[in-house]
Amino acid sequence: MSTFRFEPTWESLKNYTVPKWFAEAKLGIFIHWGIYSVPAYDNEWYSRNMYLSNHHAFKHHQEKWGHQSKFGYKDFIPLFKAEHFDPDEWAALFNQAGARYVVPVAEHHDGFPMYDSALTEWNAARMGPKRDVIGELAKAIRKQDMLFGVSSHRAEHWWFFDGGTRFESDVTDPRYAGLYGPAMPAPLDFTTEEWASRDWQPRPDVRFLDDWLARCCELVEKYEPQLFYFDWWIEQIVFQPYLQKFASWYYNHALDCGYEVALTHKFSTFPEGTAVYDIERGRLSAIRPKPWQTDTSLSYKSWCYIEDDHFKSASTLIHNLADIVSKNGNLLINVGPKADGTIPPKAESLLTSMGNWLKINGEAIYDTHPWHTFGEGNTPHVEGHMREHEDKPYDASDIRFTAKDNVLYAICLGWPGSRIAVQSLGTDSPLNSEAIENIHMLGSGQPLAWLQTENGLEIETPPHPPCEHAFTFKITLKV
Repeated sequence: MSTFRFEPTWESLKNYTVPKWFAEAKLGIFIHWGIYSVPAYDNEWYSRNMYLSNHHAFKHHQEKWGHQSKFGYKDFIPLFKAEHFDPDEWAALFNQAGARYVVPVAEHHDGFPMYDSALTEWNAARMGPKRDVIGELAKAIRKQDMLFGVSSHRAEHWWFFDGGTRFESDVTDPRYAGLYGPAMPAPLDFTTEEWASRDWQPRPDVRFLDDWLARCCELVEKYEPQLFYFDWWIEQIVFQPYLQKFASWYYNHALDCGYEVALTHKFSTFPEGTAVYDIERGRLSAIRPKPWQTDTSLSYKSWCYIEDDHFKSASTLIHNLADIVSKNGNLLINVGPKADGTIPPKAESLLTSMGNWLKINGEAIYDTHPWHTFGEGNTPHVEGHMREHEDKPYDASDIRFTAKDNVLYAICLGWPGSRIAVQSLGTDSPLNSEAIENIHMLGSGQPLAWLQTENGLEIETPPHPPCEHAFTFKITLKV
């Protein structure tokens, strides 16, 4: 047991160090699975949107399921049977995809924990599937030698069901307050400023905040997650002392248990150096000195399973992974299972493609660190949260660098043809040609001819691509 103790102050929390396992893992799996997977419409905010009269989900719900006073969100719970949920199958797929950690959503904004909670009867162990989903996943994930994490989106529950208080619906029935409450007012039409506001009114009260903290601690005590992910609304000023309490308690708990943990946040919720910075559906344009994370999904339209989602290509996912890792980041890629517990075939295919690429190129991803520059290329960089829709496809001009021991990796995000000139590795670069032992392309055993000039490091490529999507030059340096 460590003698050092974190105190619930930002100054004390600056003693936190990002764990080595997180810095080296590079790829994790996020899972959005819950009651919202039953309607499989719009996105994971269906539970809120079905009560907003100006939202298309409102009309859809009445047409398909009935009026919200007769069939509310609670009525999806018996339909959430998870009859084909096999945590070992999930874990095997995630391991095959090359993930090193897995983070299921333990509780989303809808206030329905996917675990056996002693703090509310409204949970998956007592209703719906009547299974401790988080507990079962924890065992299955660890059996595959991956690290286990959890995600809490409980903070947003303060206002999530407020739409149901504006007309006749089951939200106002006191029998269901344990699920829908507190349903406090939120702006009728959100603006960017309102979303970003750090002092939302009315502020969450002490009862809600104490319950929020208790649920966070319960997750840690029951499942020992080595990563704890928070969504964005903990940014609110009123959460700050509670975040300090939880972070210090979580870090101390990990010290006592003998393992290292990562706690992620968005925006400026935590001061630099006190937790791990996370960007939702976006990336950085340069190397960040401390390890960070992007969380995004296999698909564009939703985090949970919906029937008409639009999926990214395997190339897009692999290119994004290479870009993020070159800038000292990790990629947490989301899967949305169906309500019955099966993984959609398209999602399974994409994960398999990522795994196949990593079997050949993984040494350029795992356990690496950034080089002097993250890369080069013609494709512009888009930085920031929720901006991935602005991304442009990468091509063979785009190269990303990673390094490990005496090896520099240059990952080309397109097939370069018979010859490539890596401009960042010319005679005026930190790479000395006399230090180069040899150059290979991963997946192809033959050494490649090369020449360093003022125009770059010119390399002849193998006659045939050894894989798909992206191609890694392994530049081994003399020891």
